[in-house]
Amino acid sequence: MSQSFHQLYAHIIFSTKNREPFLQAEILHPMQGYLAQLCRDCGAPWVVVGGVADHVHIALDLGKTMQSIALIAKVKKESSMWIKKQDGAFENFYWQRGYGLFSFGPLQRDEVEKYVRNQETHHRKLTYKEEVRSFLGRYKIPYDEKYIWD
Repeated sequence: MSQSFHQLYAHIIFSTKNREPFLQAEILHPMQGYLAQLCRDCGAPWVVVGGVADHVHIALDLGKTMQSIALIAKVKKESSMWIKKQDGAFENFYWQRGYGLFSFGPLQRDEVEKYVRNQETHHRKLTYKEEVRSFLGRYKIPYDEKYIWD
């Protein structure tokens, strides 16, 4: 091929440290916008962010230039610094150390976008831990329960 083509969709999930409910409505929506902009600045041509008080979901096209691990590290670091500047109530805000990164294809894009945008409704029925276990099961990722929650 004389030209390079790239399209890699990912669904990223990460929580506040100890799943503390820091992301109440007044900061959740601005945080989602900030996370989306950070992803776009890293070269993601398409991004959708959703979440609830204790965790966020990011669905995106990773773009050609950014490695997934570098993107997640940058997004978590810069958004953590951003939220701490918003109000003294967030001085102890941190993201959890880990994250989930799951792939999906272009035919699933609308379904994943709907899932990410509807987190508040979704989490009326399912806890964060149940959701993470569900993803790990669907993707057949082995795990030890005692090591996945920090």
